[in-house]
Amino acid sequence: MGYQLLTTVILILHFGFLAYLAVGGFLAWRWPRTIWLHLCAAGWGVLVVAANLSCPLTVAEHWSRRRAGQVGFDEGFVDRYLSGVIYPERYAWLAQLVLAAAVAVSWAGAVRAARRRRRRSLLRSGSPR
Repeated sequence: MGYQLLTTVILILHFGFLAYLAVGGFLAWRWPRTIWLHLCAAGWGVLVVAANLSCPLTVAEHWSRRRAGQVGFDEGFVDRYLSGVIYPERYAWLAQLVLAAAVAVSWAGAVRAARRRRRRSLLRSGSPR
């Protein structure tokens, strides 16, 4: 039972990471300091895809499944739980493009929000510009 629970926790963390990857930049509009965490998460996501690395959460999931007496999988988290489920496998490139566009828009909005905050701060302090 313990390893099954661990597998579930790992899956929840993995889904949470992917959700944060999709929307974390938008959170930085409200909480600007979180942009650094999102930059790291996005960098990791790009690195995993571009270099075809195994995600540590995927490795941990496979390990905990085997320890629980379940069959492990040859495929990664995205291929197992998203491709063919959330979007058709043949459109994986489009899903990646939409995610990249959402991240780019969120970062542009975070920069704009930071500039607006800076401008308001300067106006309140009475400084020119």
